[in-house]
Amino acid sequence: MRLNASDHARVAGAIAAAEARTSGEIFCVLAGQVSSYRDISLAWAAAAALLLPLLLIPLGFDPDWFPGVADGWEAAHLAAQPLSVSHAIGVYVVVQAAVFVTVYLLLRIPALTRLSTPRGIRRDRTRQAAMHQFLAHGLHVTEHRTGILIFAALADRQVEVIADEGIHSRVDAGIWGDAVEALTEGLGEGRPADGFEAAITLVGGVLAEHFPPRPRNPNEVPDRLVEI
Repeated sequence: MRLNASDHARVAGAIAAAEARTSGEIFCVLAGQVSSYRDISLAWAAAAALLLPLLLIPLGFDPDWFPGVADGWEAAHLAAQPLSVSHAIGVYVVVQAAVFVTVYLLLRIPALTRLSTPRGIRRDRTRQAAMHQFLAHGLHVTEHRTGILIFAALADRQVEVIADEGIHSRVDAGIWGDAVEALTEGLGEGRPADGFEAAITLVGGVLAEHFPPRPRNPNEVPDRLVEI
């Protein structure tokens, strides 16, 4: 879900229109994915490899279930016991390895990766990525600390609005919820440009109310949306 040149122009125009009524600065970022979540897939695969093979034990786990493992000559019953135990351990390890690889590969399917990753982790990593973009684009060094970042992560299905301390100290943090909802709705319906425009309009309204234009009102941050 990438934006074309027309979409970028619409978002830039919405930012310019919003900033005409305020001394605040608005910047937008659309990310494809903020994390591969490979560590989460590995954790699930390791847990599955440890736990799922245990289900074989109540069923009377026997290496003979796996053709070729226990085939061979045994000298005598007592002498063969250590060999049988080693076969059982070896087969169990192979089963664990097979479960680990199978679960890991399944969880690398994007839809399953998202479903297997707790929402709290996706939210935290999206917030970290958004904060990185906030700092990288200089929204923390505006003259009156009135920068706002509107950030969306497509694959993670997360939206963040980050306001600098000049705004954060004067506006209830919950007021950004409408902007988050508007952008989320647009993304969910496959209309990212519409979502960003709606979010920008809402954010601009809040900024205009609390931070009207100053006599000297330079444009400190480019009016545009960045895709990463």
